[in-house]
Amino acid sequence: MARKRIQIPDTELSVYPIGLGTVNAGLDWDGETAGEIFDAYLSCGGNLIDTAHVYSDWVPGERARSERVVGDWLEQSGRRNEVIIMTKGGHPDMTGADVDMHASRTTRKDMTDDLNGSLKQLRTDYIDILFYHRDDRKLPVEEAIDTMEGFVKEGKIRYYGCSNWDADRMTAADDYCKIHNYRGFVADQSLLNIGMKYFKGLDDDTLRCTHGAAYTYHINNKNNLEMPYMGNCGGFFQKYVLEGESVVKSSPYYTEGNIRIAKRIPQLMEKYNCSVTQVVMGFFFHQDFACVPLFGSSRPEHIIDACKTLDVDFSDEDYEFLLS
Repeated sequence: MARKRIQIPDTELSVYPIGLGTVNAGLDWDGETAGEIFDAYLSCGGNLIDTAHVYSDWVPGERARSERVVGDWLEQSGRRNEVIIMTKGGHPDMTGADVDMHASRTTRKDMTDDLNGSLKQLRTDYIDILFYHRDDRKLPVEEAIDTMEGFVKEGKIRYYGCSNWDADRMTAADDYCKIHNYRGFVADQSLLNIGMKYFKGLDDDTLRCTHGAAYTYHINNKNNLEMPYMGNCGGFFQKYVLEGESVVKSSPYYTEGNIRIAKRIPQLMEKYNCSVTQVVMGFFFHQDFACVPLFGSSRPEHIIDACKTLDVDFSDEDYEFLLS
């Protein structure tokens, strides 16, 4: 599989097929190690860095850590023009002891405050793609889109997307954008991975999975590029294959169906002389629509290994075999 970039329709964005996730930046990695991670990713041809204004406010001591780490690297490396920066705003407040994931923060003021904070942390004049991190179904899609269009007109963002939105809300937003000749959502971040078919589900009901109506939506709406998060299944398959069943029993992916997948993965590893991670990540390139999964790690060699997925010629039949 060639390492060709994916052109998002009707945009100037040409993105590497795997994005670099930074949810643990400032916790598991920072400073010199961060530089090594970013440099390793770019050395593979990568150009898509994903963060969020809320990462990782759930740990006391510093707010918007991840954006600060990305901003440190952008400032020190001088490579801002080589990368596409994505961040997300509008997430419920994660500070304090009593976090309420249903306390929406998607108003225009909330998004404006988060965006201005992101620009400051990232030390950049603009964001390439800004996402609504959560949705509030009580907020009219017209108002949500108008807020983003305002940011575009101000030059603070180039494009915008959504994360954890339902298919009907994305469709309503698309319809509104068509009426007004807006480009609309260029990307959607939601959960999709090889273990999702059989996993136990998510504790956080504000998160969304790309299945059912959402999967059909992406088949029919290629202009909204799917960017799956949690693509590595929390390392479940790597741990099972390399360390054994005892270390994964607390995982939400620990089910009979996923154990069956895990037991079959070594057959593909032998067939293609590849790693567990490459089998797991290869899943995304055998869907009914384009996917640009997000992958993060605290070790540069893991980033390089994931990116080498693009050199393995997996087949659709390989993933039918794994998931059957």
